[in-house]
Amino acid sequence: MANWRNWAGNYTYKAAALHRPTSVEEVQELVHQSRYVKALGSRHSFHDIADTKGALISLERMNRVVSLDRQQMSVSVEGGIRYGDLCRYLNQEGYALHNLASLPHISVAGACATGTHGSGDLNRSLAAAVRGIEFVGADGALHALDRDGTPGELHEGFPGAVVSLGGLGIVTRLTLEVVPAFSVSQVIFENLPFSQVERHFDQILGSAYSVSLFTDWRAPVFNQVWLKHRILETESHFSEVGSEFFGATRAIGRMHPVPDHSSESCTKQMGTPGPWHERLPHFRLNFTPSSGDELQSEYIVPRRNACAALRAISRLGEKVAPHLLVSEVRTIAADDLWLSPCYNQASVAFHFTWKKDWAAVAAVLPQLETELIPLGVRPHWGKLFTLSPEYVQSTYPKMGDFERLLRRYDPYGKFRNAYLEKYVAA
Repeated sequence: MANWRNWAGNYTYKAAALHRPTSVEEVQELVHQSRYVKALGSRHSFHDIADTKGALISLERMNRVVSLDRQQMSVSVEGGIRYGDLCRYLNQEGYALHNLASLPHISVAGACATGTHGSGDLNRSLAAAVRGIEFVGADGALHALDRDGTPGELHEGFPGAVVSLGGLGIVTRLTLEVVPAFSVSQVIFENLPFSQVERHFDQILGSAYSVSLFTDWRAPVFNQVWLKHRILETESHFSEVGSEFFGATRAIGRMHPVPDHSSESCTKQMGTPGPWHERLPHFRLNFTPSSGDELQSEYIVPRRNACAALRAISRLGEKVAPHLLVSEVRTIAADDLWLSPCYNQASVAFHFTWKKDWAAVAAVLPQLETELIPLGVRPHWGKLFTLSPEYVQSTYPKMGDFERLLRRYDPYGKFRNAYLEKYVAA
């Protein structure tokens, strides 16, 4: 598969073949005839998590909405659909997802499999919206797990199957919980001191439906604060937007998180209300998100350790800043999915968008991780880190249960790859 690369262009896949089936039956046949096989999503991971020495299966041609259940408030979709395409459909039908990641370009199945998230004190990871999952297992059969299934039947193993790192099979269908469509306004403030965040962490991060803090770690200040307010929200922690925010001043023009980048690729700002799916992501579907020419890392710590992590990273500012495009801080609510970085704990994510220089980044990451390990850090599965496999495994209380789930559905390692062999000791 010559020169087939991930979105950022930093990783070249080593798989021997790439297939693009158009039906579940084709997927079953491909899995049945393959010794090693792996699902390939929208290629937004930064390493070999989706690679294999056998065949890759892309579901990009299986990207439809299957059904919308208005009574059960759920939508069923094929495994290859992107969030941006699903969101447009849902909004037209009067529905929404509870939250979105910073870019709508990613596939639903891939984002859920890696524990990807958005932002907001009350918003869980994207995978937490999953109510049912269907996948083609190593035997070529179609398996279904349901959050609300009868214990011992469909329900057993569900919390381990959603964030599965692609280890159980090829996900062909997901059923997601939906909510009524809502509107959001987005306002940006500039130059929020770290000291204010330390003193008023809960108030600042809970001041809107979704909050993102951006910094370059060159000075103890968040250069930008993105507040996404749900319109007509009545809870007390959603407040009116003024010209000042804990010492930060309201931006007078549209902005991009990465300095010197055009704001044209970003979702509409300046407090103009709009549909949920056109405000919750930072970037618009028809534009290149973020910088494009970049590397990414993300470290998730328990919320109780957020300010300690802020201080620890700040101490490394002189080492981090020269290699950085921008860094983002977000909050995520706890979920119950075994391999979610937010499993059983409200969390804060520290995201790093790096310049595309792996040698330099690889030298900085161990220093960051040394500071964050005592704080119980978990890495984002799809981004770059250098934490030891032993450490990563130790941070997941249900890792043993997940290993048993892998053995049940993939006893001979058909969906195993170097990444799973390294970080999941099954």
